[in-house]
Amino acid sequence: MTLPKLHIAVLMGGWANERPVSLMSGEGCADALEERGHTVTRIDMDRQVAARIAEAAPDVIFNALHGVPGEDGTVQGMLDLMGIPYTHSGLATSVIAIDKELTKQALVPAGIPMPGGRIVRSEELYEGDPLPRPYVLKPVNEGSSVGVAIVTDDSNYGNPIQRDAVGPWQQFESLLAEPFIKGRELTTAVIDGEDGPRALTVTELVPKSGFYDFDAKYTDGMTDHICPADIPDNITALCLDYAVGAHKVLGCKGTSRTDFRWDDEQGEQGLFILETNTQPGMTPLSLVPEQAKYCGMNYGDLVEAIVAEALRVAEVKRSKGNAHGDC
Repeated sequence: MTLPKLHIAVLMGGWANERPVSLMSGEGCADALEERGHTVTRIDMDRQVAARIAEAAPDVIFNALHGVPGEDGTVQGMLDLMGIPYTHSGLATSVIAIDKELTKQALVPAGIPMPGGRIVRSEELYEGDPLPRPYVLKPVNEGSSVGVAIVTDDSNYGNPIQRDAVGPWQQFESLLAEPFIKGRELTTAVIDGEDGPRALTVTELVPKSGFYDFDAKYTDGMTDHICPADIPDNITALCLDYAVGAHKVLGCKGTSRTDFRWDDEQGEQGLFILETNTQPGMTPLSLVPEQAKYCGMNYGDLVEAIVAEALRVAEVKRSKGNAHGDC
């Protein structure tokens, strides 16, 4: 789709833990759209965001928010009520994909493997381990590895975990406990086009210390990106297939990024999806722009492709007279 010159409001910032990342994503997208000749209004989301959007009256919203409430369906529902087209996934998809337990309930029955585990109250952790060590604890509704802890036999959390040990149990009332999958961090981006979604490639993420946490993701030099990943062809093919499958099952729009953990000693049986991100980062260190570049798509083309998909979804909505076009 060749885009006409549009008035695009880039929604960024907000008050989630990922606010700094969202601001970087939003500024990058806004600059790219202006370079393509579009009129851009930058909106740092606050509690008056609906009034500010109404005053700007854009043709379309580029949603560059990360985390709650920009990625969990809240903002999507507001924009649906306002009747303004917006990029990335719609309300229902956003509600499901940001919730790791709901994501499992959607993907595992479709044959897409995810680690087992269960939701635990943080108070329970002070009495005993919910799973055999090593295991992972993570918030149910956060992204960018915010609040993730790996509990091992020799960790300094104590056994059982001590109340004064620093960890996500001090921030969240409940957490998702999953078995720790040893091995390698892989990720695959998916982009929608006129012919449907296509997976780009597989990147391996090699943190220089620790694991791929928030700091490793967004601090230059802390993680090596191997793009494309040096992995067997069958694992590459499986990552691409699972990423497109997750994108379709969840009903993602525009772009998504699916993160994997692969135990290379177990072959295909050792590959598991950790999560699918419906609004992946668009910063200079982000993985979707990096994979798009490898596949011959520059940053400006990528941003316009995401906007074009939003307009296609809006057209489907108008023609069918139904909701945002998501699952």
